[in-house]
Amino acid sequence: MMQKIQKFGGAMFTPVLLFAFAGIVVGVGTLFTTEAIMGDLARPESMFYQCWNVILQGGWTVFNQLPLLFAVALPIGMAKKQNARCCMEALVLYLTFHYFLSTMLSQWGGAFGVDFSAEVGGTSGLAMIANIKTLDMGMLGALAVSGLVIWLHNRFYETELPDWLGSFNGSTFVFMVGFFVMIPAALLSALIWPKIQLGMLAFQGFVTHAGAAGVWVFIFLERMLIPFGLHHILYSPFYYDNAVVPGGLYSYWATKLPELAASTAPLKSLVPEAGFTATGFSKIFGCPGIALAFYSTARPEKKKQVMALLIPITLTAILCGVTEPIEFTFLFVAPPLFVVHALLAATLSTVMYLAGIVGIHSGGAIEMASLNWIPLGANHGWQYLVMLGIGLVFTVIWFLVFKFLIQKFDFKTPGREIDTGDVKFYSKKEYRERQAEGKTEDQPAQQAAGGDSLAARILEGLGGADNIEELTNCATRLRVNVKDATKVQPDGYFKSIGTHGAMVKGKSVQVIVGLSVAKVRANVEDLMLVKT
Repeated sequence: MMQKIQKFGGAMFTPVLLFAFAGIVVGVGTLFTTEAIMGDLARPESMFYQCWNVILQGGWTVFNQLPLLFAVALPIGMAKKQNARCCMEALVLYLTFHYFLSTMLSQWGGAFGVDFSAEVGGTSGLAMIANIKTLDMGMLGALAVSGLVIWLHNRFYETELPDWLGSFNGSTFVFMVGFFVMIPAALLSALIWPKIQLGMLAFQGFVTHAGAAGVWVFIFLERMLIPFGLHHILYSPFYYDNAVVPGGLYSYWATKLPELAASTAPLKSLVPEAGFTATGFSKIFGCPGIALAFYSTARPEKKKQVMALLIPITLTAILCGVTEPIEFTFLFVAPPLFVVHALLAATLSTVMYLAGIVGIHSGGAIEMASLNWIPLGANHGWQYLVMLGIGLVFTVIWFLVFKFLIQKFDFKTPGREIDTGDVKFYSKKEYRERQAEGKTEDQPAQQAAGGDSLAARILEGLGGADNIEELTNCATRLRVNVKDATKVQPDGYFKSIGTHGAMVKGKSVQVIVGLSVAKVRANVEDLMLVKT
C-alpha cells in the first residue's frame, strides 16, 4: 500500500512542475497589466496592456484547467503499460463522465439537492470543465475518475478479442468498457458529492478559524511527511482544490492579484487563508542555515568537498524550492535533525503569519517573486522587508541550533563521516576498471545504453534490470519497486556514484537524483531494454 501511495504522490507532481513557469507568466503579466502599478501605460485601451493581456491569458491555462491536467497526468506514473495511451483514455473518459453528470443534473438536479440553474463558482458547487457545466469536484474528482480509468486500462488493455472484433482491441476496448462504467460513477457522484461539499465548507470554516495554530500544524506535518513521499497528498487539497478556498489557494491568489496589487491594506486582512502556503520560507531561509552548519562542522580536510556539494543543492532549494537534495543529506544519518528542521519550519511560518506575511510562499525565490514580490512590491514592499528580516534571524537560528546538535551528538553529517573504506567516490576510469572485473559479459549492453553513465551505476545498485518491477519518478527521486531488497546496495553506494543517497523501505526504493531525474529515469529504462 505504501508503494502505491508513493507512486500516487509522484504522479501528482507531474502537472505541478508546470506551475513555476505558469506562475512567472501570470505574475509578470499581472504586473504589466495592473494600472495601479504601471499607470496609464496599463490602461485597457492601450496597446501595451492588450499585448500583455494576451500573454497573461495564456499564462492562465494551467490554473484554469487544473482538474483536467491532473486527470491526464495521473496515468503517467500509475499505468503499468502504455502510459501515453492511458492518458488519452483518461482524457476522453473524464470528459464523458462530466457529460453524463451534467445531463443528470440538468434533468434531475433538484432530486440531488443541486440548483443546476445557478451560476458556476461561489457556493453553487458548480464549475465549468472543458466547457461542460458540472459539479465542482476539483482535483479529487479528477483523480478519482482518472484512477478508475487507470484500473480499467491495467485490467483490459491487453484483452484479446476475436479476429472479427480486432479493431476494438487496446484503447478502444478500454473506452468501450469505461463508457458504461462512467454512467454509475456519474450517478454516485451526483448522490454523494453535494454532501461532501457541505462537509468541505464546514472544514474550511474550522481551518480558517484555527489561525496561527492551524498554520503551525499544517507546516509541521508537511515537512514530516517528506521522507515518506506523502507530503503532496497533504498540501494538494489546500493548494489546488477546495479545502480552504474555491479552486485552491494557487488559483484563488492568482485571480486576486490585481485587487491585491491595487490595495494598500495588509495582505493578511485580504487573504488570511494564504498562510497555509508558507512551506517555502524554510527553503529560502532554513536551508542556508543548515548548509552553513554543515560547512562549519565539517572536518578541515573535507570543507572544500562539502562546499562543492552544498552550494548547488542550497541554491536549488532557495531558487526552485526543491529541498530533497539537501534534506536527504542528513535525514538518514541524523533523523532527529530532520524533526528539529520540521519544528523550526513550522515555527518560522507561524511567525511570518503572525507578522502578517501571507501569499504564495510554497516554492522557491523564483515562484515567490513572480506571484508576490514583483506584482505586489509597489504597495506591499514593506511587508517583504519584514519577511526578509524575520527570515534572516531564523537563518541564524537554524545555523546555531544545527551546529550545536551536530557537535553535541556527533551526527555524521556531510564532511564528518568516518572513513571506513566502505564508501569511495570513484572516478570514471576507476569505475570502468571496476566494471571490467568479472563483468565483461555485460559490457556490450552497458555500452549500448551508456554503460559508464549514472544510470548504469544506479541500475547496478538496484540489483540489475531483472530485480526491478516498477520504475517511476517524482521531481527529484527515482521511485523503484524491486523484487529482492537484499540485492539493493546501501545508501553509501548511491552517494558514492553521484546521487544524493537512497532510502529503502521493504521493496520500495527511492534514489535521490535531483532535478535531472527524468533524464536519468529514461536512461535507466533504455538500459533495461538493452539488457532484456
